[in-house]
Amino acid sequence: MKIKAILTGATGMVGEGVLLECLNSPAVEQVLSISRKPSGHTHPKLREIIHADFHDLTPIQDQLTGYHACFFCLGVSSVGMKEPEYRRATHDLTLHFAQTLLPRNPGLTLCYVSGAGTDSSGHGRSMWARVKGQTENQLLAAGFAGAYMFRPGFLRATPGQRHVLSYYQYFGWLYPALRSLAPKYASTLTELGQAMLHAVQHGYSRPVLEVPDIVALAKG
Repeated sequence: MKIKAILTGATGMVGEGVLLECLNSPAVEQVLSISRKPSGHTHPKLREIIHADFHDLTPIQDQLTGYHACFFCLGVSSVGMKEPEYRRATHDLTLHFAQTLLPRNPGLTLCYVSGAGTDSSGHGRSMWARVKGQTENQLLAAGFAGAYMFRPGFLRATPGQRHVLSYYQYFGWLYPALRSLAPKYASTLTELGQAMLHAVQHGYSRPVLEVPDIVALAKG
């Protein structure tokens, strides 16, 4: 089966890295990128929808049918945000997107990028971890044919990426040491993208993937 995938977050570091893996994979037939601004990439497999309000998908919902996978890589930092604001931008937005896709794509596998340290109980002290955990739990219970929560830690960018977080310019050189000394917390964006594709193709033994799971699944 050739994968037709919807991808969000292509103008961010994680989403762009996953997009590049999709475009380079012979297993992927088509990628529909939905973002607030153009990704800057062109490719025969790639189609883009520029849509400003992810809380209202009504204008584009009829274009979101016939897909096998959704790679949800859209996210914001919680720094400087109060919980209601962060919840709306993270939990509410993600669930609305998922609930729009579900009835239109009954066989779809959802791959959601969460983060290392996410609180599965949904009741911990860390605001961002609590909100992410609640989001994960509701996505897993939503009724998708497959749903996998990816919790990457420190990520090495893919060569040639255009959208790289500012911190990476200063700390990217630490990756080899982190991979050697703390392998449970470091992986590459190539591995994350490959793991997502393999989850769609073959599934995985558990729905929540920490860094060692991502690295293992990337190998196939």
